[in-house]
Amino acid sequence: MTTKTPGGGSSAGVAAAASARDRLLSAANELFYDEGVRAVGIDRVIEHAGVAKASLYSSFGSKEGLIRGYLAVRHAARRARLEAKLAAYPTAREKLLGVFDLLAELTADPTFRGCAFLRADAEVLPGSAVKEMSDLSRGWFRGVLLDLAQQAGAIHPERLVRQLVLLYDGVTVAAQMDGNRAAAADARALAADLIAAAIPA
Repeated sequence: MTTKTPGGGSSAGVAAAASARDRLLSAANELFYDEGVRAVGIDRVIEHAGVAKASLYSSFGSKEGLIRGYLAVRHAARRARLEAKLAAYPTAREKLLGVFDLLAELTADPTFRGCAFLRADAEVLPGSAVKEMSDLSRGWFRGVLLDLAQQAGAIHPERLVRQLVLLYDGVTVAAQMDGNRAAAADARALAADLIAAAIPA
């Protein structure tokens, strides 16, 4: 039985639209992450998702809107993953190192292709909605590190964050381009030294 929703549409129609949107996002996540946001055309995403072309435009408006949606999903997953991981560490200082423990897990995955946000950022023009989404995720990550550095009592928390982000970025590049799956462990050891130097005993 089809019912009416408060907005006037049928429940079946709303469910179908949500399903098409989810299928597009799932297809985009797979194809964009594996091959790049510019290399993959919308026709491939639509075919992979098994939906009508009109579904893409009604859900996202354009390919750029779909890319932004894909990155929004990646950001939500990234945030949930990091929050769940850090919840297991009792202190802010240990949580800072926990960031690199999670990175080690991510880069050990054979499907790891680098940071989705860094890769997308390299393919788009400044000022685009896609660029804004990448900046939002990166800013959030820096904010997490800054809060932890401040809670841990770092003398110069902003400097410590800059150093840790450099290490983090280096691991993603080493794992993606060099296939160095031990990079995160090396970076964690360096991060421990930086944190020890930044936080008074």
